[in-house]
Amino acid sequence: MNIKSRYGNWALITGASSGIGKEFAHRFAEMNINLILIARREELLKSIKTDLEERFKVEIIIIPLNLTDHDFLKIITKRIEGKKVNILINNAGIGALGDFFKNDITQYEEIIKLNCIAPIVLIKHFADEMIKEGKGALIFVGSVVGILPSPRMSIYSASKAFLNTFGESLWNELSDSGIDVITIMPGSTDTEFQRLSKGKTLNIRRAKDVVNTTLKSLGKKPAAIDGLLNKLFFTGSRFFPRKLILKLSKNISDKINN
Repeated sequence: MNIKSRYGNWALITGASSGIGKEFAHRFAEMNINLILIARREELLKSIKTDLEERFKVEIIIIPLNLTDHDFLKIITKRIEGKKVNILINNAGIGALGDFFKNDITQYEEIIKLNCIAPIVLIKHFADEMIKEGKGALIFVGSVVGILPSPRMSIYSASKAFLNTFGESLWNELSDSGIDVITIMPGSTDTEFQRLSKGKTLNIRRAKDVVNTTLKSLGKKPAAIDGLLNKLFFTGSRFFPRKLILKLSKNISDKINN
């Protein structure tokens, strides 16, 4: 599939300064798609912009921004006035590890604002224009921990469950609109968030793998789990007692947290 001819010339990527977001930026730049890159760290965005513009001769707009700020959409629309976003990648996300009662409530509020509220606001704004044109793509970066409750990362898991469900619901709602929607559900991936954990996790995937799985599935299915072992475990979990699955999930999160 030729993504540029199918969807258009501009992709907006949140959480674009590292990990999966940065990999999406590289991949779309290779396809000669112009980029709007959003993240908090301006220096990293500047470095990516310089690199990709020199290598691929694409136009790149960087917007150093915290998507938990109440006026973030106003800032974005002002910076990109006249640009038509055809592809929207909701990648930005944060999490909190540890027992629910040991973290501060403001940390949980930030998770919900970034992981849940920001995608709603962005999609409502940009997808309205896509629907009018009859083409576009919405990409949700969910997670396999959104499939099952995850003790010791409960709010992060719940926020990803929201994204997983939201994305698949929009796939159905927009199925006759010309808008393709995909929810990608990575497991352990070699990103900064993963490296924050002290424990070792098996089956680490690369950001490149996640992007490959996403683009292979875009326009073909509502959601995709990245990695064969993740598919086997999380798809097969529905056949086991819930109590057993929760116990296994807690054992995994204990290894991550300790």
